[in-house]
Amino acid sequence: MPGGIAILALPATLPAAIEARFGDQPVFIARDDDGVRRLVVGIPLVQAPGATLIQLRDPQTQQEIGSLPFTLVAKTYPEQRITLPPDSKHVHPGPEELARYEREAKEQQAIYKRFSGSPGAWPAFVQPTAGQLTATFGRKRFFNGEERQPHLGMDIAAPEGQVVVAPAAGVVVQTGDYFFNGRTVLIDHGQGLVSMLCHLSEFRVAAGARLRAGEPIGLVGKTGRATGPHLHWTVSLNDARIDPLLVLPPSSTAGTGISAPKSP
Repeated sequence: MPGGIAILALPATLPAAIEARFGDQPVFIARDDDGVRRLVVGIPLVQAPGATLIQLRDPQTQQEIGSLPFTLVAKTYPEQRITLPPDSKHVHPGPEELARYEREAKEQQAIYKRFSGSPGAWPAFVQPTAGQLTATFGRKRFFNGEERQPHLGMDIAAPEGQVVVAPAAGVVVQTGDYFFNGRTVLIDHGQGLVSMLCHLSEFRVAAGARLRAGEPIGLVGKTGRATGPHLHWTVSLNDARIDPLLVLPPSSTAGTGISAPKSP
């Protein structure tokens, strides 16, 4: 479904060296302990339902050597309405703020398109901080009644100053203080899998740091466009923003710190 993940097994008859692409983006190839290779594909929120294909290529010649089909089903996401002060620059940004946002968006987009590393195991994820899950992925958002971009991550309400950790092993590729996202850390987990953690009050890492899952990267804050202290966590896979709950172990929302919202 849009905003979800497709997992497709690669036939054993395919060559050892292979490249898979969904649209114009290379795809994560996970190799199991038993040697089975699986494609883990992020589905953009704007992807239309219906039949689609993963293209398979020879990485040396870039010639197509086959494809794998799968079908997308539709999904309707709920709405979220947020009230901010009507004169807030984060509701009606001026030309200077919009120019800043465009520069920052290009920086982040370049990171989402990164593709580093070779086929390997899918990383183990942990929740980046404990708290109430207050805004789920995909919600249609309205600020003071005006429709804005859908919510491309999940929000966890937590006390200001609470530790935020790396959700999976990876390399810090960027830290910055952004107009909408506030103090932000972006982590490359390899093969086009990236985490962005926003609204921090303080950094505990710098660009280039190599992290294990669970290592501190900053503190919960309310920088940028935030109505209160919380952590916003975006997960991007092959340049598609996906629901972060899908990468967490099934038990992670039951008794380990993240509690689901009371209503959808």
